[in-house]
Amino acid sequence: MNTLPQIKLEYSLHRKQEVVIVRFEYNSDINDRLKELFPARWSSSMSCWFIVKDQFNLGRFFEGLRDLAYIDYSALKIKAMPVAREKISRDYSYRSGTKLPKGYLELLKQKRYSESTIKTYSAYFKDFMYYFTERNLKELPVEEINTYLLELINKWEITPSEQNQRINSIKFFYEKVVGKGRHVYEIERPRKETLLPDVLSKEEVGNILSVTTNLKHKTMLSAIYSCGLRRSEVINLKIADVDSKRMMIKVKGAKGKKDRYVQLSPKLLKLFRQYYTEYKPKVWLFEGQTGGQYGVESLSKLLKAAAYRSGIKRRVHLHMLRHSFATHQLEQGVDIRYIQAWLGHESVKTTQRYTHVTEHNFKNFKNPLDELL
Repeated sequence: MNTLPQIKLEYSLHRKQEVVIVRFEYNSDINDRLKELFPARWSSSMSCWFIVKDQFNLGRFFEGLRDLAYIDYSALKIKAMPVAREKISRDYSYRSGTKLPKGYLELLKQKRYSESTIKTYSAYFKDFMYYFTERNLKELPVEEINTYLLELINKWEITPSEQNQRINSIKFFYEKVVGKGRHVYEIERPRKETLLPDVLSKEEVGNILSVTTNLKHKTMLSAIYSCGLRRSEVINLKIADVDSKRMMIKVKGAKGKKDRYVQLSPKLLKLFRQYYTEYKPKVWLFEGQTGGQYGVESLSKLLKAAAYRSGIKRRVHLHMLRHSFATHQLEQGVDIRYIQAWLGHESVKTTQRYTHVTEHNFKNFKNPLDELL
């Protein structure tokens, strides 16, 4: 589990100026670092530090303080409310005082939505409710809802992904809670972005693993890459999920609440046995120092540290190991349908995006520039 103190970032107004609030329990090291590296000022009225929004850089903030604290910047993902709607507070304090419609939260839980989805839907629907304060939501025409969404796009510059989540939170109310049919309530969806996955080469993955001397860390990273796991999936593995006789690993309750089996390689099994002998986990395959599941943030940090030690300059994140697994399997000629099953993709179209980044696709063609120079 993460033991570092927490810094929470959020947008606010201070003396009619847009600022980023920096909240944390008193810590002299964080105080000194803030004053040393950033144009941070103390606000007596708000009892916290703040940085003028135009002078704030999230990447630089992370680099300067991530060794001292866990930084929660989730509130920064939600842009400031539209200026035209002055009644909506920029600090989102209204969310805590806004009650969801009866049945909304209960139905989310009954349908077994993940905690992350419940939190997102609840926050976004509270924004929707506050925007239409003193209006009967059940009687809102679709045109007004579309206008609301257009305002989010134009003034908040929300991403297509966030737009979809906000639409889903609204549709859940009308279709599931109120009981209206899908044909009654339609909102325009954003055009789907085509984003290619970030991939590491085999050499880069090998270098990351070679500089990772801690056996537990090396085993976790190897499992993610070897099996194409999501970070939550490796954290949720239990000892009983490893079937050495069939050379399979059962991944339970993955994305979409679906179970699947993935291949267990002989070398990974060897690592598992060495790791088990040394660490002797009780329930979870990978446990923290005090027991319980290993922390997700700790896992992310150890990968970034290993990537830095191996000489990789670009940003590296855990999902890149999963992307790299799929890409390297395709390059070796593995049938895409097997990769689809290993990754747990519902549609092969999701898996097909890896065909756009495989190395051998480009090696088969001669660039016309090479014939000219």
